[in-house]
Amino acid sequence: MVSDKFRHQLRQEIQKWEAEGLITAELSAQLALRYEFRDLERTARNRFVMILIGLGSILLGLAVITFVAANWQVWSRELKVVLLMSLFAGANIAGFYLWRDPAEGWRSLLGKGLLLLGGLILGANLALMSQMFHQSGPVYQLYLVWGLGVVTMAYSLRLTLLAILAVILTAIGYTWGIQDLLTPGSGFFQLVLEHMPLLASFLFLPLAYWCDSSWLFGLGTVLAIFSFQTNLIVNLEDFHPLSGVMAAIASVVVPAILWAQVDLPFHKLARNLAILFLGILFYLFSFNFIWESSPSLTGDDISWHSGWLILVDAFVFFAFALFSWWRLVFRRRLDLTSAAIGIMIVITGFLVWWQVSVDATKASATVIFNLFLFLLAVGLVRSALFSGKRRGFWGGIVLIVLQLFSRMVEKDRAKALRRKGTQLSYDYGTNS
Repeated sequence: MVSDKFRHQLRQEIQKWEAEGLITAELSAQLALRYEFRDLERTARNRFVMILIGLGSILLGLAVITFVAANWQVWSRELKVVLLMSLFAGANIAGFYLWRDPAEGWRSLLGKGLLLLGGLILGANLALMSQMFHQSGPVYQLYLVWGLGVVTMAYSLRLTLLAILAVILTAIGYTWGIQDLLTPGSGFFQLVLEHMPLLASFLFLPLAYWCDSSWLFGLGTVLAIFSFQTNLIVNLEDFHPLSGVMAAIASVVVPAILWAQVDLPFHKLARNLAILFLGILFYLFSFNFIWESSPSLTGDDISWHSGWLILVDAFVFFAFALFSWWRLVFRRRLDLTSAAIGIMIVITGFLVWWQVSVDATKASATVIFNLFLFLLAVGLVRSALFSGKRRGFWGGIVLIVLQLFSRMVEKDRAKALRRKGTQLSYDYGTNS
């Protein structure tokens, strides 16, 4: 599908071509009909109206919640239940029938806003119902159940707004529930937290393809990456003697999966996320203090009653990464850039495993990752110059500037420490 940005640029170019006599008026009219230039203004106007309706739905939802909370103690329990269910059903029924308007006009946009309002009212219903019937628990559980309910609505209606709301609610619930990962436990919500990477991938990424929404794909992918990294890092000491393998998987599996998805929709966005992940990873690994000593992981063997559940997610993602790269090579889609990215990913995984499991790699790893960071930055600049995209160019420039600045600061800090050590040695000798 051609983007609106491309159609805007094409319309401007066609107008110039027609004014310069390069094309005829008939050809200009045919191109305008083919690329639907008449719909550009209407699309922009509908997008603006949709933003206003979305903001209005959020404000109206907050107003309803505030009104109910202010009068909550006065009403009887029966009135409370009837009012809550009526608000939820009324907003969703009205939104559904308005949203089905085939004209895609203001009625359809208003219907989407009411459906979004219904998703917000669902959370208020869950919170207030649990309060009425004295059901207590951590607040993150409320957000997880709320997100699950909204994503069910999104799948039923294939509505991007509800899906994005579900991602945000699930992310909030997972973030507030991270502390439960630090303590062993069992139960449904503990399983949800431990398997959030797989849950986010299976719930939101297919929905993103179904809704054809790059925003939903990006948010769902970020949630899966964040929960995957957090689960492994928080429980790294519990994976002994597989700590090195888990650290390597946490470092390389995410960019490996994202880079190899060349045949799927949103593959450009996936590769941009892979580049962003590698840029952050190489920058962090380019500092000396990370590689100065091997971490002392003194934990017991894997706690098979809880820790092994997180291993399931790690090995599923690792197996999918291997399959994706095997498919990339088998279909002969492995170009020079992908080969270079693959080599850097493999070396990164090996160095991280060696650092955690065997011995500190010291200065050699710092040199290697500084080289990787420089190559990644140069590759971004080179690709941007050939494609004419400014984001890649500025991304590469930012990486180079950060690398040079960090190395200068690190060198000055090392000199200051050496001078301080020399001064202390001199003072000690003088006092003796």
